[in-house]
Amino acid sequence: MGDPSGFLQSKRNPPQRRPVAERKSDYREVYQRWPEKEAKAQGSRCMDCAVPFCHMGCPLGNVIPDFNHQVFLGNWESALRVLHSTNNFPEFTGRICPAPCEAACVLNINDDPVTIEYIEKEIADRGFDEGWIKPEPPLIRTGKKVAVVGSGPAGLAVAQQLNRAGHWVTVMERDEYIGGLLTLGIPDFKLDKEVVLRRVDLMADEGVVFETGVNVGRDLPVQRLLDEYDAVCLTCGSTEGRDLPVPGRELDGIHLAMEYLTQQNRLLAGQSVDPSQRITAQGKRVVILGGGDTGADCLGTALRQGAEVVYQLELLSEPPEKRRSSNPWPQWPQILRSSPAHEEGGIRDYDVLTKSFTGTDGRVEQLHAVRIDWSQSDSNGRPMLQEIAGSEFVVDTDLVLLAMGFLHPEHAGMIEELGVELDDRGNIKTDENKMTSLPGVFAGGDATRGQSLVVWAIAEGREAARGVDVYLMGRTSLPHSLPVTA
Repeated sequence: MGDPSGFLQSKRNPPQRRPVAERKSDYREVYQRWPEKEAKAQGSRCMDCAVPFCHMGCPLGNVIPDFNHQVFLGNWESALRVLHSTNNFPEFTGRICPAPCEAACVLNINDDPVTIEYIEKEIADRGFDEGWIKPEPPLIRTGKKVAVVGSGPAGLAVAQQLNRAGHWVTVMERDEYIGGLLTLGIPDFKLDKEVVLRRVDLMADEGVVFETGVNVGRDLPVQRLLDEYDAVCLTCGSTEGRDLPVPGRELDGIHLAMEYLTQQNRLLAGQSVDPSQRITAQGKRVVILGGGDTGADCLGTALRQGAEVVYQLELLSEPPEKRRSSNPWPQWPQILRSSPAHEEGGIRDYDVLTKSFTGTDGRVEQLHAVRIDWSQSDSNGRPMLQEIAGSEFVVDTDLVLLAMGFLHPEHAGMIEELGVELDDRGNIKTDENKMTSLPGVFAGGDATRGQSLVVWAIAEGREAARGVDVYLMGRTSLPHSLPVTA
């Protein structure tokens, strides 16, 4: 610990956000760069705990006290080496991870935690700015060929690890851009696409081959994949959106969140959209169903498009502002969270169950809902949903966005053709080495874990790469990423 009193002298002070009025007029990233003096002060708050619970909170096992200390000392290149030893893409986690490490920070017992996420971002961005992050092609090639299907954070982690282990890696992506939800699903105001592109370009310089517009199981038979590659890794994500089968769902103006977000990202990338297929919130009364990160992404996008009003409705009750006694540290705190988008506008409401939609001429005009109560529990102690009699209400709306999460990977096409075993939630089932029921075929990320965090996707990708390397070579020097209990 470089400054034993750092956590006493400096309070938590994350990077400043751009003014609301300014950022709502564009899609540039919300957060500004940190002055170096402030970043060092935040690094000094780390207590270098004898038992660093932040390690438990981070699926990647980031060596957090070590890179915090190096930042405090001003040794940015050393901090980058420590960070890259466990995290392939800190420029992603530093922007879009909800930071479970900070929730587990010992300071969080009775104070604000260390700004670990923003320190990661600053280390990575400085690494690119200074030219410390550069291609690392392997010195020796094994001659083994691996196909990675899906180019989200899990797929990119698999590819980078296996390529650096000396294998020839080809990443196949069905969309026109590499990056999965990093590129098409997450708005630019949270993750600028140049941040993704610079990492993809670096990996290409290292020898990874990227192929876009390749839909395995549809325009590329899976048997060809099995015949031409020594191993295959499925990192296709959890992309089957949770729908809402209620009367009126078929009306125009009701869309899954990813239909809306991916279209806007394509427009920002310079693509054109048929006006008849354009989904826009401009001048509209918007309802977002779902209170998570995807719902917040829809909110920020709708506000930038010029929505008249935006309602974000959540089935569950409003969380408390502080931990309940039943939710002690270092558990993930079940508290109310607000994203920068919530600072920009919108109306949040809780305990709302959507019953139906109505409209005229095939277009949605009203959402019909009822208030619900969660105070009663079933015989297993689980909260029970009970409608409150007489609490029915109507919301006038022109655009409804369903941001209620994802079920599992899409089964039609590749997964059905491969015939790999699935778990009871419809995710791809794997063994302790991330191999599926089909020898030589591995899987990782949301496709096996279900909808999760970017940090888990990277950790799963690293672990899958380790399993592939063992399968191909009989041994591996690639590190474990996941905790033994994961």
